[in-house]
Amino acid sequence: MILAAHQNFRNMSTKNIDIQVLRAKAVLIRREILETLHRAGSGHPGGSLSAVEILLSLYHYKMNHRPKDPKWEDRDRLIVSKGHITPGVYVVLADCGYFPKEELQTFRKMNSRLQGHVHNKVPGVEFNTGSLGHGLSVANGVALGARLLNKNFQTYCLLGDGELQEGSIWEAAMAGAHYKLDRVCAIVDYNKVQENGPVNTIKNLEPLIEKWRSFGWHAIEVDGHDFEKLFKALDEATDARDRPSVIIAHTIKGKGVSFMEGDHKWHGKAPNAEQLAKALEQLK
Repeated sequence: MILAAHQNFRNMSTKNIDIQVLRAKAVLIRREILETLHRAGSGHPGGSLSAVEILLSLYHYKMNHRPKDPKWEDRDRLIVSKGHITPGVYVVLADCGYFPKEELQTFRKMNSRLQGHVHNKVPGVEFNTGSLGHGLSVANGVALGARLLNKNFQTYCLLGDGELQEGSIWEAAMAGAHYKLDRVCAIVDYNKVQENGPVNTIKNLEPLIEKWRSFGWHAIEVDGHDFEKLFKALDEATDARDRPSVIIAHTIKGKGVSFMEGDHKWHGKAPNAEQLAKALEQLK
């Protein structure tokens, strides 16, 4: 069971948000993610669990959006470049009221629109992603289009850390700085674990914040599970001018479930009944 969501949020201060309520919601969202994965028998728990506070901060604090009018032309956009975290994205979208939460029962089922990678057939999803490395270029294009149309909406792009090993990300980083896309805010879910092991063992990203700054971005580091710090970082990012911003959110893969945390084996594996029961016991 998920707490009811608010409708519209933008440029609000932390005093307008009950942080304790949002923390409680994060626990419920994590439980729903795991239950959804268990019913489906497949999917990606690790990166979904690590991104919960990021997603909730966007939808419940920063983004200007209307779940009952998902194509509203002045809405802020979120491009989910790490498109495999559909359990997290779809549970949050259902919580916000973009579609009935009962539809989560169909996740990854035949003929369901809720499949394994985000798809714009689903209300609230802006762009189909799956193959990693493309979302930031899309976000740049959306922001350039908004500039041509004299629109002021913000474009966010949620990136995985393993995804930053793709050269296309850094091409997009150069383009974003070149065009001074100050309406673009990238968020890196830096959980430090990818499908086959530790990110910085497979291909070292460090010094990550200096890399982004050298590409001309306004770069911020933050604890990606701390709502207050995420709110502050999102406000700072949207206040930046003449350059895009990136928030490097330090997170924990599989956050909230002890036997999943930091373990690459839980990148793309659904819990069985025993594992689900154990996980739910920890998420209270």
